[in-house]
Amino acid sequence: MPKIGIIFNDIKPVACKVASDLHDTLNDLGCEVILETGRGGLLGYSQPEKPVCHTLIEQLVPSNFDETMDFAIVLGGDGTVLSAFRQIAPCGIPLLTINTGHMGFLTEVYLNHLTPALEAVLDNNYQIEERTMLAVQLFRQDILLWEALSLNEMVIHREPLTSMCHFEVKIGRHAPVDIAADGIIISTPTGSTAYSLSAGGPVVTPDVPVLQLAPICPHSLASRSLVFSDKDAVSVFPATPNRLILVVDGNGGCYVLPEDRVFVQKSRYNARFIRLESPEFFRILREKLGWGLPHIAKPTSVELP
Repeated sequence: MPKIGIIFNDIKPVACKVASDLHDTLNDLGCEVILETGRGGLLGYSQPEKPVCHTLIEQLVPSNFDETMDFAIVLGGDGTVLSAFRQIAPCGIPLLTINTGHMGFLTEVYLNHLTPALEAVLDNNYQIEERTMLAVQLFRQDILLWEALSLNEMVIHREPLTSMCHFEVKIGRHAPVDIAADGIIISTPTGSTAYSLSAGGPVVTPDVPVLQLAPICPHSLASRSLVFSDKDAVSVFPATPNRLILVVDGNGGCYVLPEDRVFVQKSRYNARFIRLESPEFFRILREKLGWGLPHIAKPTSVELP
């Protein structure tokens, strides 16, 4: 009897209804179905007077979700997908992503294609695409205060109404470098089309084993995005007297004080996407971001009088 999980965005009525209907349908097919909301993957924020406000990575896994589960289905937008992977990545459960949100850059199919998609997965007619995730940790005097999984990016930036910041960044065995900017982004190839793209970073195809560092509004013409091996861990030291903010996947985070250290490395857990067709990354770039579209309207030569 297949064991299937359903993770849904419980603040969206359409996702709630589809989750309920899907639960009944799979039960009728003899499947064991476990429902869970995406709230369990929401990280929350620590407060200045309470800096330790986190749950260990492995403790975000929902009850009854484990390695015996055949696959899970997520109903929502990109935020719900990010939350779902923080919950299930430690179990290695593959995830079929159904878009009930808006852009759905990370989702596999739209809601109106749910039935044929489900039939294909139940018939084992699919592939699994593995995506790199980050393990992000905040240390204070070698004490772990906060940690999280990240599929897109980790961001450290200044608070509003404060001045530009300095960051000392050490990548692998290389010498530390100083970056003066409003913040820095460390992203996976998946995250290269998210915040990093807006900060001027390059798009990286998901199969390339690299990470990326992008400064936010750098105060130097020489400060540009850097792509480096995902085998290299990154340590970030805030070389500034100001309190900073750390955010993971635009979802939650914590404060970073001058004596803190942020440590980022490739996680031992991967995000496992169920793909019904061979992944075609350029098609997604075209459809979602308009990359590489043909120039239909071209200027014509005009004879001057």
